[in-house]
Amino acid sequence: MKAAFLPDRGVVKVSGEDARNFLNGLITTDVEQLRPGQARFGALLTPQGKIIVDFLITEIPTGHGGGFLIDAPRPLAKGLADKLGFYKLRAKVVVENLSDSLGVLAAWGGEPAAIPDLAFADPRNPALGWRILIPQDLTQKLADLIGADLVDDSAYEAHRIATGVPRGGLDFMYGDAFPHETNMDRLNGVDFDKGCYVGQEVVSRMQHRGTARTRTVKIILDGPSPEAGATILAGDKQVGTIGSTAGEKGLALVRIDRVADALDAGLPLTAGGLALHLAEPGSVRITPKQTVA
Repeated sequence: MKAAFLPDRGVVKVSGEDARNFLNGLITTDVEQLRPGQARFGALLTPQGKIIVDFLITEIPTGHGGGFLIDAPRPLAKGLADKLGFYKLRAKVVVENLSDSLGVLAAWGGEPAAIPDLAFADPRNPALGWRILIPQDLTQKLADLIGADLVDDSAYEAHRIATGVPRGGLDFMYGDAFPHETNMDRLNGVDFDKGCYVGQEVVSRMQHRGTARTRTVKIILDGPSPEAGATILAGDKQVGTIGSTAGEKGLALVRIDRVADALDAGLPLTAGGLALHLAEPGSVRITPKQTVA
């Protein structure tokens, strides 16, 4: 088993007697179903349904004071705390940015020998393993406790990319992407049965009409990695952009209809003059919505 402290992650705490209902009315995942030792993947959206910030959220055991901890991109943690503070109005809620004192340890490639407090399985994909919310100075101690070899965070990045899970700021831009475009609907990040939340109407419409035409897909590179943001071409037509890469593996944000047409026509995909292939060609095929007779 491997473990890595992720310096790009921060932690926001939301507590108070109204915290559960408050969060449930704002974010894409169902906080009503959340319990200590578990986590949910979710996001706070604009009213137009685009991602402001995505995150993992876990409930704090009552022995640690209760409330919720949000594992979010560290550069966006303060903005998230401020945004939640803006929404709270008269709700009995306290929002704190704990990123200077609490961070995130990722562990993967096996099962931990012990389950520490504030640990949870990553809900996006079982292959991503576990997350443990800890102060950075306890990194080695926690790695020893769970029986993991401590490695650089770049090893986790390579594992994330191979698993096909996108990262905001690299594989998509915050404020510019819908949840379906980043596969949140496929990574357990959107609950389509819960009540209203900010941006819910747009996301539900995309789900029920099947109108998502842009998706994050796994790619295989035939040579050196192009820079993130490089244009992907099918022949001479732009069909997407390169996201994060590690070795021959990478992620890309593509127009799936255009890529599917290119595959059917036998057109090669290139970026910066270098050839690339889809790791899973079926990922760009749209499944027709079933209708009730």
